[in-house]
Amino acid sequence: MSDEVSIFISVLNTLLYGKAQGQSRDPAEGADESDVEKGASTVSNTVTVTLQPNVSEIYRGETITVRCEIQGGGDTEWEYEWETTTSFKPSNQHEHRISSASSSHSGDYRCKGRVKSSQHRTTEWSSSVRLTVYDNKPRPVLTVSPSWLSPGASVTLNCEVEHPSAGWRFYWYKTVPDLSHNYYSYKLLPGNSRGTEQDSYIVHGQTHTAGYVCRAGRGDPVFYTDNSEPKFVWSGDLHPAASLTVNPDRVQHFYSDSVSLSCEGNSTEWRVKRFNEHGSLSHCSDWWRMTGSTCKVYLSSPINAVYWCESGSGEFSNAVNITVQNDYYGIILVSPVHPVTEGESVSLGCRFRTEEKLSSVFFYHNDKLIQNDTRQELNISAVSKSDEGFYKCQWSGRKSAQSWMSVKVSNSITVILQPNWPLIYSSETITVRCEIQGGGDTGWMYEWRPAKLNKPPSHNEYRINRATESDSGDYRCKARSEYFLTEWSDKVTLTVSPRKPEAQLTADKTAFPAGGSVTLTCSVNPSPGWKYFLYRDNKLSEPLTTHDAAFQTTGRTSVSQEGLYSCRGGRGAPVYYTEYSHSVSIDITVSNRAVVILQPNWSEIYRGETITVRCEIQGGGDTEWEYKWKTTTSFKPSNQHEHRISSASSSHSGDYRCKGRVKSSQHRTTEWSSSVRLTVYDNKPRPVLTVSPSWLSPGASVTLNCEVEHPSAGWRFYWYKTVPDLSHNSYSYELLPGNSRGTEQDSYIVHGQTHTAGYVCRARRGDPVFYTDNSEPKFVWSGDLHPAASLTVNPDRVQHFTSDSVSLSCEGNSAEWRVKRFPEHGYMSHCSDWRRMTGSTCNIHLHWHNDAVYWCESGSGEFSNAVNITVQNDYYGIILVSPVHPVTEGESVSLGCRFRTEEKLSSVFFYHNDKLIQNDTRQELTISAVSKSDEGFYKCQWSERKSAQSWMSVKVAVMEPKSSSSPVLLIVLLLCGIVLIILLLLCCCRKSTDPCWNRLTQSQRENKATDKTVSHDDNQQQTYSSLLQGQFFIYLSMFS
Repeated sequence: MSDEVSIFISVLNTLLYGKAQGQSRDPAEGADESDVEKGASTVSNTVTVTLQPNVSEIYRGETITVRCEIQGGGDTEWEYEWETTTSFKPSNQHEHRISSASSSHSGDYRCKGRVKSSQHRTTEWSSSVRLTVYDNKPRPVLTVSPSWLSPGASVTLNCEVEHPSAGWRFYWYKTVPDLSHNYYSYKLLPGNSRGTEQDSYIVHGQTHTAGYVCRAGRGDPVFYTDNSEPKFVWSGDLHPAASLTVNPDRVQHFYSDSVSLSCEGNSTEWRVKRFNEHGSLSHCSDWWRMTGSTCKVYLSSPINAVYWCESGSGEFSNAVNITVQNDYYGIILVSPVHPVTEGESVSLGCRFRTEEKLSSVFFYHNDKLIQNDTRQELNISAVSKSDEGFYKCQWSGRKSAQSWMSVKVSNSITVILQPNWPLIYSSETITVRCEIQGGGDTGWMYEWRPAKLNKPPSHNEYRINRATESDSGDYRCKARSEYFLTEWSDKVTLTVSPRKPEAQLTADKTAFPAGGSVTLTCSVNPSPGWKYFLYRDNKLSEPLTTHDAAFQTTGRTSVSQEGLYSCRGGRGAPVYYTEYSHSVSIDITVSNRAVVILQPNWSEIYRGETITVRCEIQGGGDTEWEYKWKTTTSFKPSNQHEHRISSASSSHSGDYRCKGRVKSSQHRTTEWSSSVRLTVYDNKPRPVLTVSPSWLSPGASVTLNCEVEHPSAGWRFYWYKTVPDLSHNSYSYELLPGNSRGTEQDSYIVHGQTHTAGYVCRARRGDPVFYTDNSEPKFVWSGDLHPAASLTVNPDRVQHFTSDSVSLSCEGNSAEWRVKRFPEHGYMSHCSDWRRMTGSTCNIHLHWHNDAVYWCESGSGEFSNAVNITVQNDYYGIILVSPVHPVTEGESVSLGCRFRTEEKLSSVFFYHNDKLIQNDTRQELTISAVSKSDEGFYKCQWSERKSAQSWMSVKVAVMEPKSSSSPVLLIVLLLCGIVLIILLLLCCCRKSTDPCWNRLTQSQRENKATDKTVSHDDNQQQTYSSLLQGQFFIYLSMFS
């Protein structure tokens, strides 16, 4: 065809159709128009657009190939032309691969072919193929059936992809709680690592609450959907790894009730999940707060929901239904949250929002009326499977919601050991068996824990032939039949000990008299099933009791022959033997008697003392003995006749007993001696000294008593006088006369003590000598002043008020002083402990309210008089004003009564030894000439207030010569003195010839020799006595 003709046709086409050659048109308009335009002819081949894979609906990111295929083309070579309604324009190729589809690829696709060798020979346009690309990645929808597990039922999962299309493979997962990230991880279910072509999957053997997820994949490379939302299958059965309990324990609750959901099991981390009736899944922190493992729910919305726990270790608990009653005047059914086991009893009730129990209630089971009398509860004494179902209650026209009560099958499954030995030993044989009670003839398949027992086929028992330590552990089993699935049994613990056990042989006594017998008992603890074999005198190949069936069973037998016995145990088939027991020596007793004695005979001693424990056999004659000891102490004596404990300690405390064995016959012994108890005290004893009296009376003796803690015999007592040592703030001690070797008596009498003094004692005993510590010093006090050391008090009275300032001043033959105090609670101290000495004065501020005795001690070792200070603590109280020091007979004294202020009180009652002696208006009690009868306790009373009582001491007057200025008297005294001197001179001249004089001087020499052993205190006493005698003679010479 010439160019002119072609132009003509093109112009004609424009006139007819209004379109120029080469302009595009809708692919639906057909192929003829183009041929006309081009003047081409069509061929008969059919053109088809295909999709690879053949999926017309795909998702963003998928890969697909659009292909133009010409049928019946033979060997013809073709060129291709494409038309689409999309913005994506394929090139003129046979096919186009869309690697990552998007919505721009959505549209209709058609194509045609042109013969390469003839440009005007083409096919018709193919029919259009529509491709749809969805922008959103698909999320499949998972359904789970059933929602609640029944024993033995399978769980069916279905996974559906939105805009269903072909080519998908489905992947199935079990959810695993991940509390740290507050979501789930997913674990592929068995048998679908490459996915399944079917959009369903069956889970067998699921017994507890579980969550599932699915997703789908197709294409090459594989395009995956998102994961589906988790869906759950719930079980109401509790199990140890994770359980949920509800408080109050019922299914139905009222709107605004508080409910506690508590998680328990093998984890410390928990979350409570909720799936409500509207299909919304949430956890406790979305609507309340977890406290530990408990979620407290305030039912603020009338939404029914399923609740369960998820643990940090990936476990799901049982699930519970919570139904909410929104009607304020409505009623609820009280029914158990958890399944009820067959054979158990259950009670259902009906109640208002208040705690009232309703009576005359109608109860329905699966909408059938089953009780309509006056009772308050529906009681089922023994639940059966037929009782399972929906229950509701009705009262006075009001009906509760209905709740499901689940009943679980009572097939009881137990692991037993045959023989029933929970403890066995290496190389023993045992069988582990799984038994189902109430299982009938149902064909069961068994599953074991530990998993090593799950070897096909699933047997109900396993025989462990030569047990090893690796067989130790907990054994559990469960069983499945076509219709039933049991729970896991309780665990049975098997322990395999690697050590061979040793038998134990005991005797009720190890010795008996001739003609007697003993009972021997052989045992293997703590496991049962043993037979016992007895042997004597190390003849281990010849058991004595193979004929004794009773001994083989019980391990007990009686023997009447002395010897060395042992035993062992055996059990099982083949027989497994224990080690032999330790040998027990059985002896015949002789008539001799063993006795334990202590030398010295002290049953209570102290750490460091020496004592001998001796075993003596009475009536032993010339027999030679060996000795055996038993003690309850950690000290174990050797088998000797006696044991010397050189330095005793508490480890030696206990009971000692012994027996003797005849050397020439090893099985002839005495009986055990009686026990002797020895007690060794760890602390060195400190004796307690008591002094009587505490206050000196003229001419009275002082009695000292020294008591050692845990009194026992053998002590000698030593008595000392304390001497103040101000440089070391302590005392030194001087031995009192006549006890350089101690005294056997625990008392000592001091004669002639006239002033305050301190005493100490200690005790000793044993060889070598053991000394106690010194006792605490104890004092005898005198109120009399004396020149060497005296204490004065300012204000000069016995009683004072708290917060008073009191000066205690020491005077005498020393420049150094300390003031001591002994309060009523018995803790002795000195001025620097509670105040400060200023020179020889201690100024005290009576902050405390303890009465006390005070005295001075000098640097030269002297004690002063002592004074009582009594403290009035009552702010509004009164005190008696009485002298601190003793009053001399014949002197006058005045006693008063006063407040804390300086007021003198009038109209005061005065008492002497609790007897009222003055009750007039006077302010004072005045005694013009004191006598010894006035000594005693005084107190005062004013307007119902009474003072404390204080002692007023009266000392006897010492007669002194009256002074005289008479010259005559002076002359007489002078003459008497001259006469006395002359008489002494005459005696001196005659001393060498007078035997009386010689006797006197000899006596003086002996006294001087004796005086060398007397302490400083003895010299003081003798000197003091001499002074008294000298005063007496002068008094006589002066007034005779």
